[in-house]
Amino acid sequence: MSTLTIGVLLFIFMLVLMAIRVPIAVAMFVPGVVGYIALSGWDPLLAHLRGAVYGRVSVYDLSVIPLFMLMGGFAVNGGLSKALFDFANSLLGRFKGGMAMAGILACAAFGAISGSTVATTATIAQVAYPEMRRIAYSGRLATAALATGGTMGVLLPPSVTLMVYAILTEQNITKT
Repeated sequence: MSTLTIGVLLFIFMLVLMAIRVPIAVAMFVPGVVGYIALSGWDPLLAHLRGAVYGRVSVYDLSVIPLFMLMGGFAVNGGLSKALFDFANSLLGRFKGGMAMAGILACAAFGAISGSTVATTATIAQVAYPEMRRIAYSGRLATAALATGGTMGVLLPPSVTLMVYAILTEQNITKT
């Protein structure tokens, strides 16, 4: 059987696996392994997998991601989210809509520290949402302001997304 025929059959097999709702990762991995074995054999496949696993684990570039998450955890447990919100509220609270702006500013600052939009939104919302509801902000406005502010963490360097981008595209992290 030619390599083209094997490739076409495995592609069709992959589509069938996807059609029967097998997870995409498995649906792509299984035909890939079968094709590798059919074309090269077991020994090259195992050697490649061994090298790929070691190569992925031995790269220190991606170690910034768990360290960012650890720093975010320290910030949450240290009460930094409340301090950031209180500081932003002291700056902007006297303006109309100031508490919503303070929530967004606190989200931006915490997002730059933690690197995670979900963690930022959840953390600042625990502090800001009750305060916003206490002074009669509507639930929709408070939720919208905090959800929008949480996404700012990705946009402000250094964020996890920008670091992964810089690592994958081999850019200087200090210039992203």
